[in-house]
Amino acid sequence: MYVLRTLVFALAVAPLAALAQAQPFPAKPVRILVPYTAGGPADLLVRGMGQKMTETWGQQVLVENRPGANEIIAAETVARAPGDGYTLLLASDAVFTLNQHLYSKIPYDPVKDFVPIGRLVTANLMLVARPKLPANTVAEFVQYARKNPGKVTYGSVGAGGVNHLGMAWFATQNGLQMEHVPYKGLVQGLQDVGEERVDVMFAVIGGAAPLLNAGKLKGLAVSGTARNPLVPNVPTFTEAGFPSADASFYFGLAAPAGTPREVVAKIGAEAAKIVNTPEFRDKYLNNLGFVPVADTPDQFAAFLKTDRELAEKRVKASGAKLD
Repeated sequence: MYVLRTLVFALAVAPLAALAQAQPFPAKPVRILVPYTAGGPADLLVRGMGQKMTETWGQQVLVENRPGANEIIAAETVARAPGDGYTLLLASDAVFTLNQHLYSKIPYDPVKDFVPIGRLVTANLMLVARPKLPANTVAEFVQYARKNPGKVTYGSVGAGGVNHLGMAWFATQNGLQMEHVPYKGLVQGLQDVGEERVDVMFAVIGGAAPLLNAGKLKGLAVSGTARNPLVPNVPTFTEAGFPSADASFYFGLAAPAGTPREVVAKIGAEAAKIVNTPEFRDKYLNNLGFVPVADTPDQFAAFLKTDRELAEKRVKASGAKLD
């Protein structure tokens, strides 16, 4: 009798289980973990994107802030989540390429624990200089730094950050010896450059543009393939004669390993559509200096493979270690 009841129950719930599995994604709310505090550029970006996804899918897309440990806390949480597409990670190159070289050990595998969904945007940086620095171009700055080995200072928002690694890599490429001055935030670093206490700094364009336009900084060059509309008079590094110089970072979406390919493709396609919408670009990208990328999962995976190789060289050049 017990066996019969068990069989009847199994037959009764089987269609329900099949129906649940057959429901199109998403069938329930989706979480996107962000390894930054609320109100910052990445947070605003993902919240804007989440709102658009909610409108399209008819399911809530919830944003959770999990800052700390150079993005490791959020990354570890997502790496341990079920691979069903309902827990996602928005993060930068720190998670996907840099941390494995900055730390002797991290609690996730950047290759095995995530499925790339897509790079959403890149953020190019601008090389800014103190107003009285006797150099108005990148070439003049390189000449000045070579004549003053060990005396030129550059700021960053911390060891291992994109502006630290970008400047260390630039110094390595051009044979420069400069002194690193880390700060706790961009505002303080830019303030010291503007007040002649530090010579140069790689800075997020959206953060530095107001000071540059007010005449409180010099802009020597911007990374990226084109001039930035926030600072249209500042040339690219290629225009300045340094095409190999690069200082930029990106924000990309990833899912836990095991997430079905069709779910990854659906999320990626929706995210790409959103960041390429003119209204979204005007509200969340252009004013922050972000450039939409919106590549496919396969394109993001190919990019990560190359970027990991370059990241190892950059970290080695900087000498940065975070443990």
